[in-house]
Amino acid sequence: MDADGVEVFLVEPDGLRHRVEARIGQSLMRAATDAGIDAIKADCGGLMTCATCHVYVEPDWAERLPPPTSDEDAMLEMTAAPRRATSRLSCQIVLSRELAGLTAGLPETQY
Repeated sequence: MDADGVEVFLVEPDGLRHRVEARIGQSLMRAATDAGIDAIKADCGGLMTCATCHVYVEPDWAERLPPPTSDEDAMLEMTAAPRRATSRLSCQIVLSRELAGLTAGLPETQY
């Protein structure tokens, strides 16, 4: 990865691991959709009105993220797959150099 980007990893429920190259400042959702990850639907395009970019951030990484806003927390109540302690909307995760290597699981469904 060059100086303006980071690698992140998205893991399918069956264990298939996707390596995604992302730009610093880009959302995890946008990086995933740009990379063609089908499990991130992103119906609202990152406006935080649909919860179809739900991910399960690995616990070690979840601790490094700022807590969800009250709006994100409310939207996480509407996910199709069960919410977990480390559930986040990938549209709200802004990638930085400190998040290089971030790993998140993909839920069974977004609908």
